[in-house]
Amino acid sequence: MSRVSDILAAKGGDVFGVAPGATVQEALEQMVEHNVGSLVVMEEEEIIGIFTERDFLRRVALNGMPPASTQVRDVMTERLIVVEPDKSVEECMAIMTQARIRHLPVMDRTRLAGVVSIGDLVKHLSDEQEVHIRYLTDYIVGRYPG
Repeated sequence: MSRVSDILAAKGGDVFGVAPGATVQEALEQMVEHNVGSLVVMEEEEIIGIFTERDFLRRVALNGMPPASTQVRDVMTERLIVVEPDKSVEECMAIMTQARIRHLPVMDRTRLAGVVSIGDLVKHLSDEQEVHIRYLTDYIVGRYPG
């Protein structure tokens, strides 16, 4: 059974963060620059929230708030759901589906180990299935030594 730590090992543990006093415009520019859908909101070394594309759409764009002067702290999601690195990929998918979230911070005790997205999980499971299918196909057609 695959663990979220396997995904982080493959994709790297880079975590992109933003200060709560940053503007939404600055956060969006950083998200575009790094090609990510969320930023962890950090105050010094403490995680205080997450800012996502969905936060922007629901709390900024739809309310006509100006991104250049709206601070991230005013529109971020404060209630964080986090998982440990040993959590299974399937458990993470269930958590994300039930909570209707697309980004999941991974905490290794008190250290932020990374963030996984629903896309990361789906890609990992798809890659695993591809390997299984190739193995079974080779077995069936007799190309597998064994």
